[in-house]
Formats: sequence, structure tokens, C-alpha cells
Amino acid sequence: MATVSLRQGDLVWGKLGRYPPWPGKIVNPPKDLKKPTGKKSLFVKFFGSEDHAWIKVEQLKPYHAHKEEMLKATKGKRFQQAVNAVEEYLKKAKAKEQFYSRLKWIICKSFCPTFEMQKQNAGEDKGKKGEGKAKKASGERAKKASGERKKPTKPPKPGTKLSQKKPNDQSPRKRGRPPKEDKGIASPQPSSLKKLAMKTVSRFSWPPPTSEEDTAGDSWLMHGHRTLGTEMVLKKPSVTYQAISKRLKVSEEDTGSTSIQAADSTAINGSITPTDKKIGFLGLGLMGSGIVSNLLKRGHTVTVWNRTAEKCDLFIQEGAHLGRTPAEVVSTCDITFACVADPSAAKDLVLGPSGVLQGIRPGKCYVDMSTVDAETVLELAQVIVSRGGRFLEAPVSGNQQLSNDGMLMILAAGDHGVYEDCSSCFQAMGKTSFFLGEVGNAARMMLILNMVQGSFMATIAEGMTLAQVTGQSQQTLLDILNQGQLASIFLDQKCQNILQGNFKPDFYLKYIQKDLRLAIALGDSVNHPTPMAAAANEVYKRAKALDQSDNDMSAVYRAYIH
Repeated sequence: MATVSLRQGDLVWGKLGRYPPWPGKIVNPPKDLKKPTGKKSLFVKFFGSEDHAWIKVEQLKPYHAHKEEMLKATKGKRFQQAVNAVEEYLKKAKAKEQFYSRLKWIICKSFCPTFEMQKQNAGEDKGKKGEGKAKKASGERAKKASGERKKPTKPPKPGTKLSQKKPNDQSPRKRGRPPKEDKGIASPQPSSLKKLAMKTVSRFSWPPPTSEEDTAGDSWLMHGHRTLGTEMVLKKPSVTYQAISKRLKVSEEDTGSTSIQAADSTAINGSITPTDKKIGFLGLGLMGSGIVSNLLKRGHTVTVWNRTAEKCDLFIQEGAHLGRTPAEVVSTCDITFACVADPSAAKDLVLGPSGVLQGIRPGKCYVDMSTVDAETVLELAQVIVSRGGRFLEAPVSGNQQLSNDGMLMILAAGDHGVYEDCSSCFQAMGKTSFFLGEVGNAARMMLILNMVQGSFMATIAEGMTLAQVTGQSQQTLLDILNQGQLASIFLDQKCQNILQGNFKPDFYLKYIQKDLRLAIALGDSVNHPTPMAAAANEVYKRAKALDQSDNDMSAVYRAYIH
């Protein structure tokens, strides 16, 4: 690729290794990340993922100039998603620019009461400049002759209105200029306006008024959900500077390292050095697909297997190798991960025909990421270790979107050496990981976690239906919840599913019901009551009876309305 003149903030196509050119943005690297030696490189954040990398300048091309060329040369679902992310970014940037332009105009109007008069009367002032000086000189001579002495006036207090002068108190001055009493309220300079208007605005906070002065200009903006949008309706152009400065609180972000995607996807793990060990992965469901994709993006060597072989095709195109059986994958890889639906599937994968156990040799590592009960995990660990293998359980908490974004949470237990060997893999697939000690601890903790989540989802559905049958607005209920202590991404997303009637699976309902059942059994094993989980479990069982098993867990709502 030809060398081009590029700088921070530019959109580019970057070529990394064997991957095709990918859309990205030149950003500031993290302070603790060293720049590679040799040829000049720029730090690029790629769209459609959280990937960061140092890319040599000759491997970069300007985005707009080469867009059509790249679209013709590269195809694929993930590539198109990345391009769509660029277009969405450009769309938002344009809307933001329009917003700041509007904001700048409003500030000028608000801070400079005579802003329009200055523009309209500029020419008139030039023509009457001499006349104004003559009138001023005449007035001064008259005052001296009569012996009148002008009493000193105090500048008005900030926020108070200037009282209108009587006709005989008027003093000649040039039209369109502010009176001397107004000098205490300085008009902002163009440079300061530009600085204020162009800063990154990530959140606007509107605290309740504390005084009469604070209420000035309240009616000049119309906004929803207590955030300032890009569209504003001007109600009162005489809003004061004090009202704006007290109400508009701007939280700044470092634009050089700000995530291109939504704020709930900001893990900076682009500096991962992938392990040189060969990685195997069994199970390409909602969670497994996102995990494998991120392992490949981070440069890991991955061999995949799935019961439905067609699901492997996309990953083969992205550089993965294909394993014909679980035993073959385990025998050819150093560390093999597995992520399947339930205890039965986890056991069959290990103990069944051409299963994991047949490929285990001394030193081979097996990591089970399925959410199952502790008894199943202990059984699998025993048979793996009996063949000289090493075992780690590492169930993941999250959903399909978090899996795709590499933002899962990993709970691990078992062989600590395997946990350390999996370090780069866990960094690629998740935002954080916990090591919980002996085998079985991670399974128990994950079931407790999902028990809380499943019970909470059932309570959300119950509240939404109760609001509906009592004549309350479900949208208003969500707005109130989002302003309270329960506010969370989970709450908002699941309520949006209910409001829109869209239950596309992000976390299958049948799996959360399975986890509730296993959590209740865990409680029974230690004689601990779990009445809330038991009640929620019954609601999910009814939802399954209504054919909601393969919908998102939020479809439990339908159990209340049928």
C-alpha cells in the first residue's frame, strides 16, 4: 500500500497480517503501550470490534478514497457489519456537528443580548459615526454649563434585570453597543465559543432549580428522558448565561481513546499477545460463536468443531481449522475449550463416541465453559485427570452481544496452571475473569448468579404486566426505573424487548429455566430454602409450555398475559 499523509482521528483501511483491509480510526494509544520500533506506525482502532493495533503507515489507506475499491474486494457478514459501523459513526458525527453549530448560535444569542442588533446596524453605525461624536460633545458642554454632575452608578448584580431609564436620563451612545453598565457581563470570544461548542459531550445533567435565578430560561429547551438531544426547540432566546452554565454540565472524554461503539463496549484489550499454544473449541452456539470470533481476531490459532458442521464454515473463512470429531480436536490442540447447552450435552461431548476423552493425552488441557451443576463438573474433571489430562471449569456470564463484543465475565476453578495458560484467551473473550479455587466452585457461583438474574427477569415481567392491567404506562414505568437504583443495561434491554414485542434470543429462555432448576437443586443439596427462585422457575415453565423456549428470557412476560 502506498504511503499516505494521515493523522489522529482519520478514518482508514488498515491491513493486519493475513486479514483483509479493515475499516478503522487512528487514535491515541494507551499511555503504557510502547510504540514498535522500525518503520513508522500509527495506532488504529478497528470498527465492528474492540481490536486495537499498531499498523505500519504503508499498510494504511484513507477510508473515503478507497471505500468502493474495498467493498468490491472484500465480502462477508462481519466485514459488512464493520462498514455499517463506520457509516453509523459518520452519521452520528454529522448530527453532533449540527448540534454543536446550533449550540454555538444559541450561546451567542444568549450571551450577547445585542448580537442581532450589531449585525443589522453595523452599516448604519458607520454612516452616523460623526453625528454621534457631535451629539456627545454638545451634551458634555450643556452639562458643564448647567453645573450638573452625573451621579456614579453601580453595575447591576449578576442575574438582575437592568431598569429602563427615563427619557431625560438617556445618555448618547452609539446604537447597537451595550451600555457601560453591561461591561461586567463579558461577551465570549470566538475562540472560547468554539472550544465550548466542539468539546465531546457524553452526558448532560439537569439538576433541579435551587433559586429563582436558576429557573431563568427553563422553557427554552424541550428534551426527553432528561438528556439533551440533537434537536432543540427555542422557546426563550433571552436565556441568561448563569442559567446555561448552572444547568449544562458536560462530562468530557478523551477523544483520542474513546470507543467508536456504544459506551457499554470499552474494553481496551488490543495489546493482547496471543499464546503460541494451539487452541481447540467445541460448540458454536450463541456464546461459542462470539468467543471463537474474538480468539481469531486476537491472532490465536483455533480449530473448531460443532455438531452442525455448517456453523463452522464462517470461521473457516476467517482462518480457523476444522476438526472432524471432538477427539481429533483435543488430540491436535494444546488447550481445548467447550461450551454446550446443559449437563447432558457436556457429558456426551466428553464420554460419547469419538468424544473428548478419546483424544486426551498426558498434558492436554480441557476447559469446560458450559453452565452445569457442580456434580457434572466434578465427574468430568475426574475422568480427564485419570487420563493424564488437566482440567479447568470456566463458565461465562453474559449474553450473545457481550460474547460478540469480547465483554464476557469468566468464572474459573480447577488447575491454576491451566488458568494462567488461558490468560490471552480469557482476555480476548472477556472483560474480566475470576479464579475461585477448587473444581465445582465456579459451577456453584454461576448457578447462583443466574438464579438472581432469572428471578429478577421474572419480577420485571410481573411489574410490566401489573402496570398494564392497572392502566399505567409501561413506558413511563421503564423511564422511572431507569432513573432509580435499579437502572441497568439489563433492565433497559429486557423492558425494551417487552415494549417492542421483540424476543429474539440473546439468552435462551430454556437455558435460564435450566439454571434456575439447577440452582434450586443446589439449595436442596445443602437444605437451604430458595422460595423466590422456585416461584420464578414455575413462571418460566409456563412460558416454555407456551412455546417460548427458543425465545429470549424476556419472553417470560408472555406467561403473565396468557
